Amino acid sequence: MVIEGKITSLDEIFSQGYRIRESAIVDALLPGVQQEVLNINLVQKQTDAGEKSRFKALVVVGNYDGYFGLGNGKAKQVRSAIEKATIDAKLNIFPVRRGCGSWQCGCGEKHSIPFAVTGKCGSVSVKLMPAPKGVGIVASEGPKTIINFAGIKDCWLKSRGSTRTTPSSAQATANALKNTFRIVTPEDWTR
Repeated sequence: MVIEGKITSLDEIFSQGYRIRESAIVDALLPGVQQEVLNINLVQKQTDAGEKSRFKALVVVGNYDGYFGLGNGKAKQVRSAIEKATIDAKLNIFPVRRGCGSWQCGCGEKHSIPFAVTGKCGSVSVKLMPAPKGVGIVASEGPKTIINFAGIKDCWLKSRGSTRTTPSSAQATANALKNTFRIVTPEDWTR
């Protein structure tokens, strides 16, 4: 559909509920996508002949303007693992709702998130809160990179759990950013 010209932007894909099945679609529709490796681990599997060693990579991609993706990849060589993780991140790209949700700022620009959101992965739970303009991203390095790739310039992050595990901390932050597009119901107002 992208080659035929029926779909011209990622917004159309997400509004119509389609799924991205090839990483080339992201390259065609979102030209300014950049990537960064967050973590590389050595993982081993015990077999009859001994141990099999592989590398596991965690990569974030984004355009610094409302889209980001997080992906994992495993391979025998580091370069192959990074390539697989990049493809996985492009397939899992997601939009982020931005705005000025801070009561201290009220500027109306899209520099922060519109409301506080939470995300969880494993033992790590993360809460992202809107911040006034000029504060910056107040978070540790892994979540800060993900929030920056999503195009958010000002944000506070509160986390608990085993935050030293980079994959869990990164996935919890990604889940929180994905929750900016959840539907707000009257039950959410009482929380």
